[in-house]
Amino acid sequence: MSFVELDLRRLDPGEAPRRGDVAAAVEADSVRLRGPVPALAAVLTALLKAGRTSLVPVAWEPTADKASLSLARDLEIGSGEPRDLTLVRDDHGGVLLHHGRIEAAGNGRRSLSRRLGCQAHHDDIQVADGEITRIDVRPDWRAVDTIGVTVMTLPLRPTRQTSGRALQVASDPARVLRDGVPYLRPVDRWTWYADDRVRWRLQP
Repeated sequence: MSFVELDLRRLDPGEAPRRGDVAAAVEADSVRLRGPVPALAAVLTALLKAGRTSLVPVAWEPTADKASLSLARDLEIGSGEPRDLTLVRDDHGGVLLHHGRIEAAGNGRRSLSRRLGCQAHHDDIQVADGEITRIDVRPDWRAVDTIGVTVMTLPLRPTRQTSGRALQVASDPARVLRDGVPYLRPVDRWTWYADDRVRWRLQP
C-alpha cells in the first residue's frame, strides 16, 4: 500500500497550492496532509478528478489559522473512526469545505459597500432577486448533503438564511472565493451543490 505525506504548511490560509504540489495524492492508497483548508480542498479536487475520493482515506493535520481550526472542530479531527463525508462541489471543477462567498467584483471600494445584481435559488427557494451585498455558503457537517446559505442584502440589516442541497446563482460579474481563495476571474453564473453521488473518506 502506498502512503503519501504532503506538507503544505508554508501556504498562507488564502493561498491554493499548485497542481503539482498535490499530484502524488492521485496515485496513493492513503494520504496524510499537513496544511490549511485550501490545501485539503486541493487534495480532494485532485482525487475527485481522478475518480478516487471514496478510495483514498485522507488524514488532515490543520494549521493554526482560524478557518482550519474551525473546520477541524466541525470534522472532529483526532477522534472517531474513518468516515465517508459529503463532498460539496461547484460547476467550475472545485470543492468547498469551509466557506464560500459570492460578492461584487472589485472596483476599489470596500467590499460591504459594493452591490451585486443577482438572482439565486437554494433548491426551490428564491433567496435573491435584485441587488445584494454578498452570499455566504457553508457545508453543514452536522447534516448529510446539505449546505447553509446566508444572503446579505444590506450591511447591518437582517440576513436571510436557508438550508438545502444546491445553490444556483446568476448575477452581474461577481468575485467568488472558495475557502478564502479567489476564483481566477469574475463569473456571472455559479453553482454550489452537495453531491449525493460522491463521498470522500476522512481518516480522523
